[in-house]
Amino acid sequence: MDKPTRRIGVLTGGGDCPGLNAVIRAVTKDAIHHGIEVLGIEDGFLGLIEDRIRPLDERDVSNILTIGGTILGSSNKANPAKMPVGKDKSGKIIYKDLTEACLITLESQGIDTLVVVGGDGTMSCAAPFVERGIRAVGVPKTIDNDLWGTELTFGHLTAVEIATEALDRIHTTAASHHRAMVVEVMGRNAGWIALASGVASGSDVILLPEMPFDIDVVNEHVAMRSTKGKRFTIVCCAEGAYPRGGAQVVERNDPMSPDPIRLGGIAKWVSSQIEEKTSVESRHVVLGHVQRGGTPYAFDRILATLFGDAAMDLILNQRYSRLVAWQNGRITDVPLLESANRQRLVPADDPLVAAAKSVSTCFGI
Repeated sequence: MDKPTRRIGVLTGGGDCPGLNAVIRAVTKDAIHHGIEVLGIEDGFLGLIEDRIRPLDERDVSNILTIGGTILGSSNKANPAKMPVGKDKSGKIIYKDLTEACLITLESQGIDTLVVVGGDGTMSCAAPFVERGIRAVGVPKTIDNDLWGTELTFGHLTAVEIATEALDRIHTTAASHHRAMVVEVMGRNAGWIALASGVASGSDVILLPEMPFDIDVVNEHVAMRSTKGKRFTIVCCAEGAYPRGGAQVVERNDPMSPDPIRLGGIAKWVSSQIEEKTSVESRHVVLGHVQRGGTPYAFDRILATLFGDAAMDLILNQRYSRLVAWQNGRITDVPLLESANRQRLVPADDPLVAAAKSVSTCFGI
């Protein structure tokens, strides 16, 4: 067997997410209990590139369980294998592979095992290190719930609760003013947040990236509700949803990011189409980053703590290159490399899709 782990480096990559601090707390306390030192890597992989690392002890992680965000900071623009370092004279971005700089940092800091907390982008960034023989364990986080290999990521249920509460509040306004209200939620290419919050709020229409919709079908549903005396409609729209034969609405491109496409604007388009074609007054609301901020809900704190404990179990048993996962209601683990460069999307036969259809929810198809 390899030499046991003596010093762990913990990093939180990608976007912030409720529950990150709960994982940092669980890993740090568990590691210290087993005589293992813990170093916090600041701002995700950027901290490895720039050698910005600090020790973590029990005082650092005390009372952070309920706090949103991450005490270590994060970055969704730092991919060591393809790091933007500037522009040439023509304005074209220059990329550089800074993996070696990260390896030097790991060696100089005496870090023998990495705990990588993140979503599909973070695991993709971790893959080259695993392939180079660096001992690493992954912990799945993302509000989008789109990480391959796990049925649930911490942060997702908090985002669903926030979106559901917003939809509930929109409901009363829609009913009072007899409007169609289109609420855009996050999720990128996956519709898990829209599906769950749409069902939980009793939304009349749910639009998902996995199911390109026909705007005429949506309009017919809105009009049908009006003829039956239901003078308002709630539409829960994933930011990655798009009309059949069309394309996702891109708000902007950020070429400095590993994931340059910034989605946004589909709710505005759907709202305008409803008002133009049905004469039902319509408004749109974009929830945006409010979905991933603030205090994590109880189950996300619990799940993050379970994941942190499971990550330490993998390390103590020298089972590296694994991703902690949730499957069939239990903690398990899968090969970390299998989760890299893949997304878990909503299947057409998902039970929640079937349940929504059974209560007359329209998916625009």
